[in-house]
Amino acid sequence: MKQKSMGRLEGRVALITGSGQGIGRAAALLFAEEGAAVVVVDINRERGEETSEEIRKRGGRSEFHYADVSRSDDVRALMEEIGSRHGRLDVLYNNASVFLAGRDGGITDISEDTWDTVLAINLKSIYLCCRYGIPLMMKGGGGAIINTASSAGVIGIPGCDAYTAAKGGTIALTRSLAVEYRPSNIRVNCIAPAGIQTPMLDSSNLEDSTFDEKRFLALRTPSRRYGRPEEIARLAVFLASEEASYINGAVIVADGGITINGDLSRMEED
Repeated sequence: MKQKSMGRLEGRVALITGSGQGIGRAAALLFAEEGAAVVVVDINRERGEETSEEIRKRGGRSEFHYADVSRSDDVRALMEEIGSRHGRLDVLYNNASVFLAGRDGGITDISEDTWDTVLAINLKSIYLCCRYGIPLMMKGGGGAIINTASSAGVIGIPGCDAYTAAKGGTIALTRSLAVEYRPSNIRVNCIAPAGIQTPMLDSSNLEDSTFDEKRFLALRTPSRRYGRPEEIARLAVFLASEEASYINGAVIVADGGITINGDLSRMEED
C-alpha cells in the first residue's frame, strides 16, 4: 500500500485571524489539508465555529477561539491559551480586515471613529498578534508570519483613505519585522490581494453606487475576472512552508494585474 505523503505544514500550529469567512476560511481549510493544526480565530462566533467544524469533518485538526484582535486583552488571552494547549506557534497569519463601505472615504470626510476602527482592526491587530505571538514562536524555534495588505497599500485608491493608510502601514510593518526577527528564525511576508470574490468585496459595492462591475472587469482587470479566496490561500500555504525558506520581507501582489493597469478611478476606454 502506498504511504500517504506528508503535507507541507505537517506538525505545525497555525493561527489564522478572521478565518470565519472569505480568504481566512479558505486558508484555514487548506492549511489543515496540508497537515497543520489550525487555530481558527474570528469575532463572529458562528462562522468561526463552522469553519473549525468543517475542518474536523474533513479529518483535520482545528479549534476555534473567539477574539476581537483589535483588543489587547483578547489577543493576550488567545496567545496564552495557545501556549498552554500547544506549547508553540509556528504560523501566524494576520488576515483579519475590514472595509467600512459608506463610512470610509476621503480624509476630510472620514469620522474619527471610522478612522480609529479601521486602523484598529486592520493594523493594530497585527501589532497585538505579533507582540504576543512572536515570543511564543521564538519559544518553539521560529516560524512564519503572513500579513494581509491590499492593492490599496501599494497604489493610490480614492475614497478609502483609512483603509489605504492601514494597508500601507501593514506593508511598512512587514518589512521592519522581517529585518528585526529573521535572525530569530522568523520569516515575515505580506500578501496584497485585490479583486478577490469575498463577502467584504460584495459589501464594498453598494446597491446605490454608480460602480459598473462589468466595465471594471473588462477595462481595469487584465485577468477579466475576480480572484478566488482559494488562490490567495494557496499563496499563504507556500509562504508558511519551507518552500519559501529564503523569502523574507516580500510584498506579493495577488490581483490578476489590476495594480499595473493604470488609474483605478478611470472607467472609460482610452
